[in-house]
Amino acid sequence: MKVCIIGQGYIGLPTAALFSRSNCEVVGVDISEEMINNLNKGIIHIEEPGISDIIKKALNNKLYTASLTPQKADAFIITVPTPYIVENYSCDLSYVIVACESILPYLEKGNTIIIESTIAPMSTDETIKPIFEKAGFSIGKDLYLAHCPERVLPGRIIEELIHNDRIIGGVTPECAKKASEVYGQFVEGDLILTEAKTAELSKCMENTFRDVNIALANELTKICAEIGVNALDVIEMANKHPRVNLHSPGPGVGGHCLAIDPYFIYAKAPETAKIIKLARDTNNSMPDFVCEYVSKIISKGKIAVLGVSYKGNTDDDRESPAYAVISKLMQNNYEINIHDPHIKNDNFVSLDEAIKDADLILILCDHDEFKELDYDLILKNMKKAVIFDTKNIIKEVPKEIKLYNYGNLYELN
Repeated sequence: MKVCIIGQGYIGLPTAALFSRSNCEVVGVDISEEMINNLNKGIIHIEEPGISDIIKKALNNKLYTASLTPQKADAFIITVPTPYIVENYSCDLSYVIVACESILPYLEKGNTIIIESTIAPMSTDETIKPIFEKAGFSIGKDLYLAHCPERVLPGRIIEELIHNDRIIGGVTPECAKKASEVYGQFVEGDLILTEAKTAELSKCMENTFRDVNIALANELTKICAEIGVNALDVIEMANKHPRVNLHSPGPGVGGHCLAIDPYFIYAKAPETAKIIKLARDTNNSMPDFVCEYVSKIISKGKIAVLGVSYKGNTDDDRESPAYAVISKLMQNNYEINIHDPHIKNDNFVSLDEAIKDADLILILCDHDEFKELDYDLILKNMKKAVIFDTKNIIKEVPKEIKLYNYGNLYELN
């Protein structure tokens, strides 16, 4: 099987790696010339275990090539971004539409086309299918079109692409069957066949479930800070109930999924999806909440910000709430030094430089490197040895260091 994958980012590249490892011929397409040149040299642009070795081996075996343009193939997989339109929160399908149009000259009867990008319910039937029908193809006879959303966790993408169950949403039953044959090349989880609109809404709802539950934990944190209760103790105690699983609070919600997908549902039924929108508003309010309590800890001075990735131990900073926190703190005239060992940025500094003469360490990401800091170094180099841990990852500090987290913010009121 030859597979052409449009988009070589956090999903497209790992997917390409696994198809090539299964002895499929893979063409990875992207619009970034620099990325394409680097990929063909075996230089990988995302931090994800296992991908680099697989791609390098596939290049040597001539099973993977990166290209600026598509090629003829048996299957085409679209993995481009789908942001939301700010004015009405609807799904921006422009990248998907361009990607679909880009493969039209290379399509042949019998091809399978799979949309992996997360899209709003009804998008496959109402927007994507007509692109191929207008080109003269009959869906379900000439071409097989399906929506098969990715469901993976950064840092475990390879493992989860292989072992997670896969939803296969076909425009017709035959489309679902053909798409399942494509994923059968490497997926070991169950292949669950359904219709496209069900697959679309299932993916959006998976992320909405988590977003709503995080919002509940974040709202609890605000309440506890207001009335003088340890939020972390409340969560720990409540979760001892066998049917309760309160999520962890934090500085907000990031990532290309949780921070965006709930809007796709809300935009379809804004008068009905009230809980979904309120959860989004709650999570979007958390950077302001963090900044409010930073100002109660120190009214001015230098802050060492540790971590801007939205998820620990990855370089994925898409939609990260850390940037909203940093922006607001800079507007309030704090001096900000940023350290993130997983992200390459010329403006970021080393941990030593970040904490030197700092009045506060502000932890915004749960990288393993931040769970046990060098407290001797902190006591020696900081102006004031104070830590505000918004990810609740530090369990104990020396008595000379003051630690704030979501369990004791009420002390500042």
